[in-house]
Amino acid sequence: MYQADDKRYERMKYNRCGNSGLMLPAVSLGFWHNFGSSADYENMRRMCQTAFDLGITHFDLANNYGPVPGSAEESWGRILKQDFLPYRDELVISTKAGYEMWDGPYGNWGSRKYLLASLDQSLKRMGLEYVDIFYHHRRDPETPLEESMEALNQAVKSGKALYAGISNYDKESTRRAAEILKELHCPFIINQRRYSLFDRTIEEDGVKEYAGQNGIGIIAFSPLAQGLLSDKYLQGIPKDSRVMTDGRFLKEKDITPEKLAKIRALNELAQERGESLPQMALAWDLKDSDVTSVIIGASRPEQIRENCKVVESRPFTKEELDRIEEICRG
Repeated sequence: MYQADDKRYERMKYNRCGNSGLMLPAVSLGFWHNFGSSADYENMRRMCQTAFDLGITHFDLANNYGPVPGSAEESWGRILKQDFLPYRDELVISTKAGYEMWDGPYGNWGSRKYLLASLDQSLKRMGLEYVDIFYHHRRDPETPLEESMEALNQAVKSGKALYAGISNYDKESTRRAAEILKELHCPFIINQRRYSLFDRTIEEDGVKEYAGQNGIGIIAFSPLAQGLLSDKYLQGIPKDSRVMTDGRFLKEKDITPEKLAKIRALNELAQERGESLPQMALAWDLKDSDVTSVIIGASRPEQIRENCKVVESRPFTKEELDRIEEICRG
């Protein structure tokens, strides 16, 4: 029987999510990869136990995470029942809907019918009465934003979610969503966006600044750029890397000699700081209060332990930040 480490909360830093009362761990565990039907169950279980023992209280899922879609939620449901039911009130469990989930016209995008049906399915797969955060996973260009936001509002008002969130929303859609949910008196607290040293889109499109000014949390996914900001690619592309074994999200053509040179230069700076490259990359994401948490992926417990060392990182000097910009922009 799993017994959580009594000192787990001493090992993590917790940040307030926007202006809400909810605090999230600086590091959250994502189920995007390595928790589907083809993954090893005992390894999944060990990763969740390791994460919680290190103070990670937020587990981030979505209806379509797998493969196959839905299987990550099913895996988490098994692990929750076996190990974590006594700790349910210490956990923040989030899920999302917005990508294709089932056949026909009602299993995708952002209609009220799809979002609420999907949430019911997610709760059943996980064996939960509610999730802590329910996200609309992507903006639907065809469905009125008011309809999608009203679905989030109903999810909260019905008790099936505690907070509403959005994911992959640009600044204008974030602003409009915030206005609608405020009128509905729905607790909208967070936008989940891709953010890393190699992807500054939330800075360029204004989401990061807008969220910070308006009390909305930002949680960053792919903070290690699908593994590029790790030691895996320092000597080129290994045969067992995600590029070679998956190729859906990170492609071989994207790993140019110029990109590898940047990775090596960033690694040199990390070593000067006494850190690993992943630790420095995560610390950079979390360097100011606009980013509440970073979502890490993992294939084994050791990666989680390594990434959680970010809470030990010292602040960046101006010279280090300038050097990072020179490397990444150069």
